[in-house]
Amino acid sequence: MKFGTYPVEEAQGLVLAHSVKLPEGTLSKGHAVTAGDISHLKAAGVDRVVAVMIEGGDLSENEAARRLSQTIAPRHLRFSQATTGRVNVYATSPGLFVVDKAVVDRVNRIDSAITLACLADHTTVSAGDMVGTIKIIPLAVPGLAIEAACSALRAAPVFGIKPFSKFSVSLISTELPSLKVSVMDKTKRVLERRLAVSGNGIVREQRVAHECLALSRSLQDVISAPDEAPKLVIIFGASAVADIADVIPEAIRAVGGEVVAVGMPVDPGNLLVLGRVGQAYVIGAPGCARSPKENGFDWVLDRIVAGEMPDAHDLAGMGVGGLLTEINMRPHLRDGPDMPSTTASVAIVVLAAGRSSRMGEGGSQKLLAEFDGLPLVRRSAQTALESNALSVTVVTGHRRAEIEQVLSGLSVSTIENPNYASGMASSLITGISVGAVRHADGILIMIADMPGVSTEDLNILIAAFHESGARAIVRAVSRGKRGNPVILPRSLKAAILRLEGDIGARHIIETAGAPIIDVEIGDAAHLDVDTPEAVIAAGGVLRN
Repeated sequence: MKFGTYPVEEAQGLVLAHSVKLPEGTLSKGHAVTAGDISHLKAAGVDRVVAVMIEGGDLSENEAARRLSQTIAPRHLRFSQATTGRVNVYATSPGLFVVDKAVVDRVNRIDSAITLACLADHTTVSAGDMVGTIKIIPLAVPGLAIEAACSALRAAPVFGIKPFSKFSVSLISTELPSLKVSVMDKTKRVLERRLAVSGNGIVREQRVAHECLALSRSLQDVISAPDEAPKLVIIFGASAVADIADVIPEAIRAVGGEVVAVGMPVDPGNLLVLGRVGQAYVIGAPGCARSPKENGFDWVLDRIVAGEMPDAHDLAGMGVGGLLTEINMRPHLRDGPDMPSTTASVAIVVLAAGRSSRMGEGGSQKLLAEFDGLPLVRRSAQTALESNALSVTVVTGHRRAEIEQVLSGLSVSTIENPNYASGMASSLITGISVGAVRHADGILIMIADMPGVSTEDLNILIAAFHESGARAIVRAVSRGKRGNPVILPRSLKAAILRLEGDIGARHIIETAGAPIIDVEIGDAAHLDVDTPEAVIAAGGVLRN
């Protein structure tokens, strides 16, 4: 490949390195110059172009990216078409993203023109999440370099998704007089939400005294229960484990089980117990797992429901990256005032699960009403996709199949909220459980029935969030009156997980004590279409 400035007369067949604006339109970067293009360039007074000459043995950026993507085994993966030298990789199933770092490093060290980036190993993802991207830097690359990269990818699997599986999950809680029933009830709700991410739930629950005999009897009871799915037992002790001979490890041994590990190098989550009884895993959950905040329990749970069989060696290897909590003495690398605003990432959660109850009995689904020829939910999703957000997740529920059908072909993640009838809180909680959302600095909550919200509006909100150092709540307003969408910082995720019923983000905004930035976006902040009359007034066309 030869890069340089060429006379227009010699440009036929060259690939433009810079776009050129002409009265007839723009010749984009990467465009192969034709004889007709040369005539237009001359007519516009352009006498030279910056371009590359692709030589024998070179591959164009798109062909190079395509060959690399075709070499990767599609282990529950989907690959985009090659465009501008890039192929994006998406999960086709919810599960655990696993990667061999050595293979990725090997590919990236072949030639700096070839880049392969992906999520961290053992990241929880939903179907539709982007998990990796291939990017060819120049407009062409030597074919030998691509073949070397393909050989590295053929030699060993580079990455893939381990789909989540169904388990028969039993919850055993031990009791002491000091432990309130309300705490155990909340613990159950939090666990249900954790399990829902993998499509699981609590099959049975028992509450017993916090002593070895009672716990071992309960453990034997749930292990012996007839279940078709593999068993997983989760024990929440009324008192934290203090020794390998404490109540939970002793109960596991009492039923003939093996204690795999007592403790793990993840904080919070240090005091986890892992055991096995036959083929069933038993997790003694650390006290921090009563909270919805990420902790070591999540790491172990996700691996088990994804079909892995973690042992003591695996747990001992979780120390790097295992410092999950914020410690006051450490530099404020995540949320401090010195954090560059451009590093803040925002994930959009589009709420599209509601029953459209105000549309009337047996009435139309408002999200299927057409605006500008598009179903409203698809229009809202496209608006979100065209913004500067990291990812877009759509929460579905009522008439899920129809909603997901009109979203087909869009690069969005969809996740079903089976409890959508309980109110908005359950949809918010479902939305933030998606992998890409869990790791974002901010969550932009977008209501799907607001046709006036534009991509520009979303970008203004995101820019304000960046400027705040990813610490403030950003709220759309109209003439000073609060509205939607809103962006909540990562620090408020636990508050979202505590919501119940038909309570939305407004409760968090009013009670969190976080700084609030109001951003004026005009009437769009208040325009929603909850009734047939509102749909028509906003320019929509009702569909059944």
